[in-house]
Amino acid sequence: MASSSMSLSRTSDSSWTLRENKKFEEALAKYDKETPDRWHKVAQAVGGKSVDEVRRHYELLIRDINYIETGRVSIPNY
Repeated sequence: MASSSMSLSRTSDSSWTLRENKKFEEALAKYDKETPDRWHKVAQAVGGKSVDEVRRHYELLIRDINYIETGRVSIPNY
């Protein structure tokens, strides 16, 4: 089970709205890692976020995925 220091970014990074997260996901799909100026384009697509903010949000997303894949976060029983 995850400790409180390993909580998912969705709870610790609450300054992102659902709409911003959706735009972020869509921009990641559109601008892959080979895209020049990727983070600038993602930030523009999201709107209201800096390049540093979108890059940090991505890093938190990757961290969360790693926590889930390594079993540090319990998958809920639905």
